Amino acid sequence: MSVREKIWGKHAAKIAALLDEVDEDLSRYIQEFAYEEVMARPGLDLKTRELLAITALISLGNPDELKTHIRGALANGASERELRETIIHSALYLGFPRALGAMKMLAEVLD
Repeated sequence: MSVREKIWGKHAAKIAALLDEVDEDLSRYIQEFAYEEVMARPGLDLKTRELLAITALISLGNPDELKTHIRGALANGASERELRETIIHSALYLGFPRALGAMKMLAEVLD
């Protein structure tokens, strides 16, 4: 199973199609380089990589991508508690409004 499939799960085909609609070259870089090379590197497991991605996406304010990586974290072994703690911890460095938005996104994904 590819790293994309492990993270994107049942949404893999839809996400790939949406990326292709934006730009096929950028889509290829995201899918092949970001996921199949960088995210697949040894040294960190996918759960840890996803928690790091969540923190970065909270800082950037990218809700669609945040939702994707919350799902990916859950699919790769992160517990709800670990996600909540990651979001709460991010409030210290990224601000409470961003953390609040992320917590709302987590609630949406869990529902």
